[in-house]
Amino acid sequence: MIDAVELKGSLSQFTGSEKWYRHFFNRKFHYTDGVKYFAENAGNGAYWFLDIMATEFNKLQAENRFMSVFLNVQDSEAVLELTDGNDGILAGKRIEFTDCPEGEWKFYLIDNVMLLPSEF
Repeated sequence: MIDAVELKGSLSQFTGSEKWYRHFFNRKFHYTDGVKYFAENAGNGAYWFLDIMATEFNKLQAENRFMSVFLNVQDSEAVLELTDGNDGILAGKRIEFTDCPEGEWKFYLIDNVMLLPSEF
């Protein structure tokens, strides 16, 4: 398992994406190489994060072509927040336990594709 500093460093290396991955539960939801790396390496895996994004917030994706997604982790708890890109909060969710490394993890969701800011 890698720590937050190493994970942030690795994620910053992703620019663009060679492949999009389709989510199993929501075939309209896709994610990039960098997001896949995050899901595989955050804690013991953070595919739960993609599951939440693909299933619980799919209506928001239909209504908003661009969203900023923040996953704030502290003391083994997380807060997931979706904004309109201008700090207008669209939705949020509290996760009572996670082994995801502490810190603020930022993503974009554009036309049903989740990507890292460095991949934009």
